[in-house]
Amino acid sequence: MAHINRKYIDSHWMLFIARGLIALAFGAVSLFNMKRDVPYMITVVGIFLLTFSIVEFVNALYRARQKTGWAISVSLAIIDAVVALALLFTITQDSTWHLYIISIYTFLRGFFEIIAGFRATVDPTDRFTWVFSGMFGAISGVTIFSSAVLNQNDYFVRFFGVYLLIIGTCSLFYGVHNRAQKIEDRVARRESAAKAAKTRKHNGRAGKKIVKRSK
Repeated sequence: MAHINRKYIDSHWMLFIARGLIALAFGAVSLFNMKRDVPYMITVVGIFLLTFSIVEFVNALYRARQKTGWAISVSLAIIDAVVALALLFTITQDSTWHLYIISIYTFLRGFFEIIAGFRATVDPTDRFTWVFSGMFGAISGVTIFSSAVLNQNDYFVRFFGVYLLIIGTCSLFYGVHNRAQKIEDRVARRESAAKAAKTRKHNGRAGKKIVKRSK
């Protein structure tokens, strides 16, 4: 069984699957849609972040119910919602300002995922998934910031679309791997309980034999 540095498997695996599918869908819209003007893309990003915020709130509710900690999920959900509303309600303003917000958000989220990969788990597969996604997020944030400075908006569309596809793929992979870990953990606990019961039964029989001999 994989060694996991936490009391229980982090979050329900279906939440990561849902997040992955959402990111892939919006990534495909961002990358392959022929309409690449920045206001349209900012709207897409805003709706995407609102959807992510809902998923994170659901994740927080699940983690609160499981008593595995909900503060980080709530914080991420609030940040996603605030950034999304800031983009959607200022859609008529200068697009450069929006690109700065998106670049900073993408970079900070990538940095958070890198930290989570190194600190939240010792499982090598989980760590690689989080760190890889985080590194690409940080690189995308820097690239989007550069496109805003250089007024190369087409680069923003391409890199953010690729970024969504990457984190979508990583989320799907992590969800599947998370499910496998949960099954391994359940089987291991069941086997451990069976061995403990067998040991108690054996000790009980041995104790009875000793009592009989003493008589």
